[in-house]
Amino acid sequence: MGSLGSLSSCKEEELLIQNISEIYNNLSTLESLKPSQDVNTLFTQLVQTCIPPSPIDVTKLSVTGQIIRSKLIRLSHFSSLLGSYDIPLDHINIFPYYTNYLKLGRLEYTILSNYITNPNPNHIAFIGSGPLPLTSIVLASNHLKTTTFHNYDIDISANALASNLVSADPDLSKRMLFHDTDIMDVTNGLYDYEVVFLAALVGLNKEDKHKVIDHLAKHMAPGSLLMLRSAHGARGFLYPIVEPSDLPGFEVLTVFHPMDEVINSVIVARKIKDIVKQY
Repeated sequence: MGSLGSLSSCKEEELLIQNISEIYNNLSTLESLKPSQDVNTLFTQLVQTCIPPSPIDVTKLSVTGQIIRSKLIRLSHFSSLLGSYDIPLDHINIFPYYTNYLKLGRLEYTILSNYITNPNPNHIAFIGSGPLPLTSIVLASNHLKTTTFHNYDIDISANALASNLVSADPDLSKRMLFHDTDIMDVTNGLYDYEVVFLAALVGLNKEDKHKVIDHLAKHMAPGSLLMLRSAHGARGFLYPIVEPSDLPGFEVLTVFHPMDEVINSVIVARKIKDIVKQY
């Protein structure tokens, strides 16, 4: 019975990889990844393929599979289109993952509320905010309505697009700040944040991710919270996977794997107090 189950699982994984490879190949043949019926259909197919529970370990894919996974994770071309509108936030629902971000924002706020000492933190940092900082926008608009969000990204053009998205909003334009800074160059400044969000695409490989996490462990304030995105099963084709063991210097408080259409897993960790701050 065990061997039959194993054989069935292998066939299921082969079919999954075949379907994802086909979607990737179809995306690769398109002239542009700007929102269109074809693009939206393929992204929807990709998400629907990856959401069902799967025993697949995406870290053990073949070289070809790893290349496809890496390229899929990097795909995002929606901010430039949004920026073409006079009031970009009025059109944010054209982004095909927007509903996912709304639900993810509510989930992350609910989880965060269980652990944060100050229910209305003054300053939150988001590292790797990118050209479409939906997490900051959703949290600032719907949940943390007095908090200032410090969005860090080393890509100046990404920050310019992101800043343009909120520029017409009188409230968000004051509370959403954008820093063209490599977080590895920020030391004392990290001590000021009660919560730090680390975007999934910061440090796509384990080595780079570990460097960033080690840096945060040295410079975040004791007791402050680190929020990370991860993925589980086939959802690892969409986002990098972070394990609790990847977080030295932090006490992992919770790991939540959604079973619905919310794609990301959520990890919350608290900076422990015995890491010596280095300068």
